[in-house]
Amino acid sequence: MRDAEHAEHYYRAALSNDSRFDGRLFIGVASTGIYCRPTCPAMTPKRANMRFYRTAAAAQAAGFRACKRCRPDSTPGSPEWNSRADLAGRAMRLIADGLVDREGVGGLAARLNYSERQLQRQLVAEVGAGPLALARAQRARTAQLLLETTELHVSEIAFAAGFSSIRQFNATMRTVFSMPPTQLRARAAQRVTQRAPRAGSPARAWGSGIRIQLPYRTPLDVDALLAHLGAQAVPGIEEYADGGYHRALSLPHGTAVATLSRPDGKPAGRTQQPPGRGFVECELHLQDLRDMTAAVQRCRDLLDLDADPLAVDAVLARDPLLAPLVARLPGRRVPGCADPAECAVREVLAQDAAPERARSEAALLVARYGKPLTREFGGVTHAFPAVDTLAGLPPRELADTPERGSRVKAIATALACGDLDLGVGVDRDEATRQLLKVDGVGPRTAAAIRMRALGDPDVSVPAGPDPYEEGTYEEGTYEEGTYEERAEAWRPWRSYAVQHLWAARTTNP
Repeated sequence: MRDAEHAEHYYRAALSNDSRFDGRLFIGVASTGIYCRPTCPAMTPKRANMRFYRTAAAAQAAGFRACKRCRPDSTPGSPEWNSRADLAGRAMRLIADGLVDREGVGGLAARLNYSERQLQRQLVAEVGAGPLALARAQRARTAQLLLETTELHVSEIAFAAGFSSIRQFNATMRTVFSMPPTQLRARAAQRVTQRAPRAGSPARAWGSGIRIQLPYRTPLDVDALLAHLGAQAVPGIEEYADGGYHRALSLPHGTAVATLSRPDGKPAGRTQQPPGRGFVECELHLQDLRDMTAAVQRCRDLLDLDADPLAVDAVLARDPLLAPLVARLPGRRVPGCADPAECAVREVLAQDAAPERARSEAALLVARYGKPLTREFGGVTHAFPAVDTLAGLPPRELADTPERGSRVKAIATALACGDLDLGVGVDRDEATRQLLKVDGVGPRTAAAIRMRALGDPDVSVPAGPDPYEEGTYEEGTYEEGTYEERAEAWRPWRSYAVQHLWAARTTNP
């Protein structure tokens, strides 16, 4: 669309008061110097005073500060950056994971094989802000969240959010919020207090971590999603108890343990939950506070919290087969992963074994070769073994048969030596080609890894067994050709259709 058509489209979105546009569109008001979300309860400004931006960072770079009433900088992330496979989508995923904080813009450009100048130009054209502005907006949001929901000292918050100095922290918070950090904390509408955990929860004996809320777009059955992850939990690195899911995280500066649960109370800093949004309660126990940004994003990816369930369900409900499944559980998510390498190893273990057998073998690897946590949290005692450790083991140590052990060794070796890259922001098509070159990885396994480890929302798992699988496979009642033809109508949300079909097969064998 031309600029005038874009502006007219955005203006109509602003008038609609539709929560589906929150996180996708930000409205700057020239007469007040603030920017809002489309569903802001304040009076709609005059058309002549409205400026439209696709990211909060772009609005901040234009000199606008966040509205204190609708808090546009706290919306769930745009699902566009997960679905897009181009440079902008890959860059946005890397920035969200905190790469700019760790390696700078040069590190981001090198990871994407672009020059810094090309990267800057492309991002400004696509999202209205360069990588530094995008990273700054993310740091400011993380700092605001910690100021309002924790009792951490202000200096600890500065470094946890990714700032390199206290001076930079104070200057950024003044620019973005028009007040210093201490005043921002003092003016929070509601401070989070340490609530007593439910009786019997492992968190009861763990002590207090950093408690935050992870927003998402409704609908979402949080209990069902956490129970699903719990059913697949590998002892030692994961535990599901009393409605809470606990798992170890391997992060750039150390390990951590995250606890995810459905909240009992209201989100911090506001008196009521905005329409169309909910939140998951997250408690983080970090070995190094600098991993805060990465830990939060890994948890969001694990639960697919940036998805747009209304858009997904609208497409899938057109299919007569999927319509009743969507009606039964609207807003179904595609569970992601907290560690792509771990996900790949576990998928290879699972491709020719019953789920219980695969989990048992993974648990044995964790107990023997996993990295012990500096502090155990209930049944969460280790981080998943490093791929270079697994690559150095004989096949008989990796699985219960030499053939299966050889496949695990092959994918661990490919990951360890760099022949296979499943990191955040990789080119998904290239990663899939690399996967299929690994001995023992068939099309179905590669598709499952692409879906979960790479977060691709549009993966159709091939019908029929991989050559390495012992059993047979059916997807619904389709023959292979018919299934693939019908799946074309599910684009760009085929991963969600697969989740509905898998769930239906499990509940109605």
